[in-house]
Amino acid sequence: MKEYDLFVPLHNNDGSPVDPAKLTALKKRLVDQFGGLTHFPQENEGFWKIGNFTFRDKIVILRVLTEDPLKTQMFFAQIKKEIKHGWGQEDVLIVVREVKIV
Repeated sequence: MKEYDLFVPLHNNDGSPVDPAKLTALKKRLVDQFGGLTHFPQENEGFWKIGNFTFRDKIVILRVLTEDPLKTQMFFAQIKKEIKHGWGQEDVLIVVREVKIV
């Protein structure tokens, strides 16, 4: 079983807030694809440095579980591409872990 965490930005690169409808549509899409998700709604801050400039972003985390990692890898590659282009992001962090269900 694999666990995927999608770190969803709450602001566009220009600092404007992401349209809440985009987050709602993303959550629906994940539920439709995986049958459920866990939404960690507390805002978190991410920092990363490029050259001498430090970027900061507020994010929430969406988590899904799957037993089909190949299909899921392709799905998240598409999601990442759509968020980068449609949400005006330079990149999107997606973390995958091997997990055991008890």
